[in-house]
Amino acid sequence: MSAKSLPVAVAQFTVTEEPERNLEIIDGFARDAAAGGAKLLVLPEGLIARRGDDDSYAAAHAQPLDGPFVDGLRRISAQRHIVLMGTVHVAPEQGTERDADSRVSNTFLVICDGEIIAEYRKLHLYDAFSARESDVVLPGDALPPIVDIDGWKIGVMTCYDVRFPETARSLAVRGADAIVVSAAWVRGPLKEQHWKLLNAARALENTCYVLACSEVSSRNIGCSRIINPMGEVVASAGDEGAELIATGLSRECLASARQIMPVLQNRRFADPQLRD
Repeated sequence: MSAKSLPVAVAQFTVTEEPERNLEIIDGFARDAAAGGAKLLVLPEGLIARRGDDDSYAAAHAQPLDGPFVDGLRRISAQRHIVLMGTVHVAPEQGTERDADSRVSNTFLVICDGEIIAEYRKLHLYDAFSARESDVVLPGDALPPIVDIDGWKIGVMTCYDVRFPETARSLAVRGADAIVVSAAWVRGPLKEQHWKLLNAARALENTCYVLACSEVSSRNIGCSRIINPMGEVVASAGDEGAELIATGLSRECLASARQIMPVLQNRRFADPQLRD
């Protein structure tokens, strides 16, 4: 049976060059979020390591899924009794087809009670605004998953995915109540406007909650936010430093939005599909 309300939190912070320090930061946010009653904590993209404007640094510090960093995330989830969502750069397993390619995977993890319950490799790589994520990262080849958290259906996306409405729509038509976006949204002209507008649009056009978390640094924008199914921002962070924001997802609000504005029922287009 679905809970009438799901307490959630979003943690934006600066990912450092040191994986162990990043685990300490995440543990602090997990402690505080759990103390406030949150069942789910959303984290930024590329959690293992980052360095300023060096776009290849995170990929260069990729680890396997059974490596020490993901083990640390699993330990935090178990000890703090909270679901963690965010992305890490994962090195290819030796002896696999992907091992022949030197690129890594930008992998969204959902960790519950210390166990990985879902994985998603980023579909849309950031080959825009003069960046070339595909030089160091392999794209995924499957639609993002939906997980069940206390009866709430939660879909996931990673950063640049939010610019492609089909990604969110693919989650909504499969029953998502909320969509989590883990990002490292790069600063630049109009980029803050894009971030806020795109996340609000994904919430409104799919009548879903959106929980959008961006890393905050000299490179990345922060401005994390939680948006309700009518496109209203119900919690938000600034663009200058670490913050924890929280709210409760309301089943009543979700049902009301879908009754007032039944866009998922009224649509005339077929469900989105991946092309080869």
